Amino acid sequence: MTTKIRVPRVVVLGAANVDVVVQVERRPDVGETVLGSDTVLASGGKGANAAVAAALLGAEVALLGAVGDDQNGRLLTEAMTEAGVAMDLVAVTTRASGAAYITVTPDGENTIVVSPGANSTVTVARVEQAADTIASAAVLLASLEVPIDAVERAVSIAATADVRPVVNLSPVASLSTETLAELDPLVVNEHEAGWLLGGMFSAERLLSLGPRSAVVTLGARGALVVESTGVTEVPAPRVRVVDTTGAGDCFVGSMAMRLGEGASLVDAVGYAARVAALSVTRPGTQRSYPTRHDVLAAEGGEE
Repeated sequence: MTTKIRVPRVVVLGAANVDVVVQVERRPDVGETVLGSDTVLASGGKGANAAVAAALLGAEVALLGAVGDDQNGRLLTEAMTEAGVAMDLVAVTTRASGAAYITVTPDGENTIVVSPGANSTVTVARVEQAADTIASAAVLLASLEVPIDAVERAVSIAATADVRPVVNLSPVASLSTETLAELDPLVVNEHEAGWLLGGMFSAERLLSLGPRSAVVTLGARGALVVESTGVTEVPAPRVRVVDTTGAGDCFVGSMAMRLGEGASLVDAVGYAARVAALSVTRPGTQRSYPTRHDVLAAEGGEE
């Protein structure tokens, strides 16, 4: 028996974590203790972040994931529901909800340690139960904070149904040749691309691994779109950075939303770069993500 919900344009397979955030003047050395700010709890996780980013921009979005039957699970469910994310495919499990422990320095950069918790229960069987919903979407977006075999099965279901499969290879890990061959695009940052290519970064070489297209995110410098016709540089706007936490998730969620609307990959990446740049001018993760109205206002009323 499969699970069916209101038809989404984007299905996001990924983690939902409570972010435990502390501002610090500098990161501690090994064995050192530093004092930080008061702790802030917020809804996060790569999957949840991307789903919220897409939903705030107007997409019909469903998250496929899991939370715990605990206070953090309720926090996550309420925050994503309020943002407009369909939660029908999010299981409530006996495992503790996932958590991410984040330090943010004055330059806006961050370090993150993730405890997967309930996200580890997102199995192939759970993906199979959601097969009809995946097959009815325009885009499947997945990241790797959930078990890889579940991601690979979801990609296979999407590809068979002519749904565009997109994987953000974070945290970096190996995917099967069959899965890589279905991706359009594979999304990596420079470090992840270097890992995939044995330490030698080359945007052009990414397609030799099998994906139909690739996107390399470059932080403040924008992104590279790698297609069979060549590499396109997509700049990001220059902004005053407050907090970069979750900017990459905002980027992929925004890109998936635009791909679901039928935009070309280059256009979708350009839009995502502008949305992510706007997000880093605000503190926090999901609470920093702009709505469609915010983006239009920032761009003078034009998409």
